[in-house]
Amino acid sequence: MGNSWYDTAQVCLNGHAVNDMVRAAPELSADFCDKCGAPTITTCPHCKAPIRGDYHVPGVFSIGTPYSPPAFCHACGLPYPWTEATLESARELTDELHGLTPQEREILKSSLDDLVSDTPRTALAATRFKKLVAQAGPVVAEAFKEILVGVVTETAKKMIWP
Repeated sequence: MGNSWYDTAQVCLNGHAVNDMVRAAPELSADFCDKCGAPTITTCPHCKAPIRGDYHVPGVFSIGTPYSPPAFCHACGLPYPWTEATLESARELTDELHGLTPQEREILKSSLDDLVSDTPRTALAATRFKKLVAQAGPVVAEAFKEILVGVVTETAKKMIWP
């Protein structure tokens, strides 16, 4: 058996996976997303490293494992466009919350980056986020969930939306 390897993924700028096997199945690729119409990319816009797609293991056949685009580039560590856009949307929503003090809005905004990366601060950020969003009300809580659920870490998801 040969070595295992990552195929290249094609993802739209909004984070929809188009093809997680660009090299193995190029016929599945598309220039634009069929879900939202956004252009697609196969490399990190910052460092040009290929976006990691399907993991190929010689002699192993995987069925039904859904592919989720990564939030950050494995080569340079910077967020992909869909992660940046999601965080920006959450920050904009935070700016519109009038049920929180300006200081609470800043605390909420500063916790967002720690929700999308598994760090020692993730649990603290999730606790602060949950408390402040609860103060803002159920409609706001649902809006944040719709915006963030695709990019927050599993640890944060379990704490915020059990």
